[in-house]
Amino acid sequence: MANLSTVTSSPESWNETQADLIAVGVFEDKSLTPMANTINEASNFAFTEAIDLGDVKGKSGESHFFYVDGKRILLLGLGNKNKFDANAVRLAAGKVSRTAISKKLDSVAMECFCNNCEHCQSCGEGLVLGSYQFLDYKTGRDDGFVLKSAKVLRCDSPDIAKGAAIGNAVCFARDLGNHPGNISTPTRLAEAAKEIADEGGMKLTIFDREEFTEMGMGALAGVALGTDEPPKFIILEYMNGGDEKPKVLVGKGLTFDAGGISIKPAGKMDEMKYDMCGSATVLGTMKAIAALKPKINVVCIVPSTENLLGGKAFKPGDILTALNGKTIEILNTDAEGRLILADGLSYASKHYDPEFILDFATLTGAVLVTLGHVAAGVMGTDESLMEKVKISSKNSGEKVWELPLWPEFCKQIKSDIADVKNMGTPGQAGSIAAAAFLKEFVKKDIPWIHFDIAGTAWGGKTTSLDPKGSATGWGIRLVLDMFDV
Repeated sequence: MANLSTVTSSPESWNETQADLIAVGVFEDKSLTPMANTINEASNFAFTEAIDLGDVKGKSGESHFFYVDGKRILLLGLGNKNKFDANAVRLAAGKVSRTAISKKLDSVAMECFCNNCEHCQSCGEGLVLGSYQFLDYKTGRDDGFVLKSAKVLRCDSPDIAKGAAIGNAVCFARDLGNHPGNISTPTRLAEAAKEIADEGGMKLTIFDREEFTEMGMGALAGVALGTDEPPKFIILEYMNGGDEKPKVLVGKGLTFDAGGISIKPAGKMDEMKYDMCGSATVLGTMKAIAALKPKINVVCIVPSTENLLGGKAFKPGDILTALNGKTIEILNTDAEGRLILADGLSYASKHYDPEFILDFATLTGAVLVTLGHVAAGVMGTDESLMEKVKISSKNSGEKVWELPLWPEFCKQIKSDIADVKNMGTPGQAGSIAAAAFLKEFVKKDIPWIHFDIAGTAWGGKTTSLDPKGSATGWGIRLVLDMFDV
């Protein structure tokens, strides 16, 4: 991975560190952070002069270089002081890493912008996320510069290292998503799960095509008929929470989606390598858990295959039978993500007694029409669980918006010749219809939330945390906050 692996804390002051770049801050009200105040005095009030001249306004995202006592100083705008929260710290830290990379500087040091170290985890997260680049297929000598080290000054909080570990897990998920479909295959996802299991002392179970077909996973098996790439059903179990019920994560692992017989248009089909980003989210979450080793129980399930065309490919009009015995009428083979999730949710419901189930999937283009690249659509069956999702969304800065899952919508996926059909009413409420379909495969007494991340998993606005043209690893920080990791 082309990103920082660790972030350290240091008791050093600005004039003691040997870092190539030192970052301090200024707010919109023109007040300076403590270390910035010290540097301002040492520089004969260079910051004050720049503020008085109107060049430094303190707006969020603003940056200016100064040179003081042989040190390269980055003065960052931090925005409104009264709204300076964990996400603002995260964005500022990401800006530090991005700036260092643009200037090809090996090392950075940033002031801890927290009053009482309350946002130190965000410092670690931001520095790592801002350092991320996907360079695996660049062969030119000057195609990329990798930041080598970062530290937070005048801080000794262990949350910095925790934030860096979480940032690394997000970068791990980004790499899984950014690799092309001929690399991030179901087999590669299984290998990634093995790496996580080894690191975190987890139990790993992998069912291949013959095994999960014999078990009755007819939905996953049906989608997998059109590809020679070996499909996988992957289960990771982390049991470090005693007798508590496990939290279950299910992630869509569709490693390339051509649409099957209902083939997609050629334009932007290359982006369908990102159709496995739901699996990247849940595997990235397990990667963080492996590093941090919290006292919880978590199960991660990834049904994984390609959806291609072939002589054996499933067809519109076919009937498939999922693991829970429900029959599915296929109206469109490009609505395949909900099919493989059906077996994942059925397996979770059958083999575990979970506290709740969360599933993540790049499921519908309709959610992109509704929410753009700004937020994930969320739907579910439990109000208290949904409230926890919303709280963690606010804490993590990963936005969600709840869509209704009313009975009127659920009726739309009933089939005339099978139990359910894999499409709702044409041209209407596509994201909700997909969730209504998934609901059929979760036991009624299990709290469940579906995350449609088709708009947030890739393709959004470039920020200091999210590079252009990259998978985002969206949802990992939200889930870890929900789990109180």
